[in-house]
Amino acid sequence: MRILVVDDEKIKRVTLTDDLEAQGHYVVSAGDGAEALRCLEAEVFDVVVTDLKMPPPDGLELLRRIKQGPLAKTEVIMMTAYGSIPLAVEAVKQGAFDFIPKPFRNEDLLPILARIERGRQPTQDAAKPSEVAVSNIDQAIVGNSAAMRRVKRMVEICARSESNVLLHGETGVGKDLIASVIHRCSPRLSFPFVKVGCTLFPPQLIESELYGHERGSFTGAEQRRLGRFDLAEGGTLYLDDVDDIPLEHQPKLLRVLEDKEFERVGGSTPIKADVRIVASTKQDLLERIAKGNFRQDLYYRLDVLRVNIPPLRERREDVPLLVEHLLRRIAHGRDCRIEPAAVERLVRHEWPGNVRELFHALERAYLIGAGHITAELLAAELATSAKQALPSAGFQAAIGLAERELLENALRAAGGNKTAAAAALGMKPSTFRDKLAKHGL
Repeated sequence: MRILVVDDEKIKRVTLTDDLEAQGHYVVSAGDGAEALRCLEAEVFDVVVTDLKMPPPDGLELLRRIKQGPLAKTEVIMMTAYGSIPLAVEAVKQGAFDFIPKPFRNEDLLPILARIERGRQPTQDAAKPSEVAVSNIDQAIVGNSAAMRRVKRMVEICARSESNVLLHGETGVGKDLIASVIHRCSPRLSFPFVKVGCTLFPPQLIESELYGHERGSFTGAEQRRLGRFDLAEGGTLYLDDVDDIPLEHQPKLLRVLEDKEFERVGGSTPIKADVRIVASTKQDLLERIAKGNFRQDLYYRLDVLRVNIPPLRERREDVPLLVEHLLRRIAHGRDCRIEPAAVERLVRHEWPGNVRELFHALERAYLIGAGHITAELLAAELATSAKQALPSAGFQAAIGLAERELLENALRAAGGNKTAAAAALGMKPSTFRDKLAKHGL
């Protein structure tokens, strides 16, 4: 391919140019955006690999000029420092093919170039990979709220990229689903998707689970065992609840992410790791860093692309769609009816356990009601599911549930009289009405 490399850092520009030429590409280099524009006027390139931050015009401005002019079919790859990741994500939204965080090894760019080359090969009546990904994402992730449209857009960006991803959200919001969708819509979809529940293994076994071990490396190690990095080779490794990895094991994971190679427990031979990392956390990792429980350098390696998955109580308009989707799974083609009043009751619920709680409440109601779900039946099931979900819910979700119950009980005791209910709780009537609106009562 014909490639233009743009970087005001001379050493990186020269070494990247040399390595790409060694791979058989025709490469021209430019030291800034102005020189890059002159090169683009002089000849046509298939790909522009440009630094994001450099003297004007910077990488974003260069991208805009390429995509708005006659060179719109030229693909652009952004090189960016970790502190500029949000700008790089914005560049992808504006048409960049992908971005790669600095520092990186020059060979890390080759898989991205290979994807571009595959995409340029003509195929009859075939949809573009990006169109296929968008279609699959929209079908797999249920919800049309503004919050979920933002999630779907970020998932699309993550699927197109090779960068590590951090999923953040409360227990039960569907982080596992999002991780699998990112993998299924990525160029790695024909390779394994391997999940590691970081809470499931005692500290002394987590290294063996991740990297494997050699025979005789510890008591009970009677034969070589492959780790999850081995099993995920070429594909995606999903580190669920990465916040639970013990502090003493975080340096080795950091080295694997930086060097893209690992050693088995009891071994000394480096093993290459062609693995894309998706990690999830239910906690604020910055708070854990402040408390000394999580390494800041590991956090920045994981939090390259982030998907914030909202709790169900913040996207109530998605509940009817989710109910329809989940009941199809639960009923398996059998008859199933749910009353409109029952759906309304589900929309008003606080959902401290999120989508997982909704699924289990619907499943129990379906079984008990023999396929007919009423509002009365759901009221009892929601009370049960809320008590079960509360211990694992976030603090704000627990407070919200308690507040809602107080409001409902006060209204019930006052016979529906809002002024009397507000007085019983020691609230101003206006404050009470605001609270009712907040909870959809």
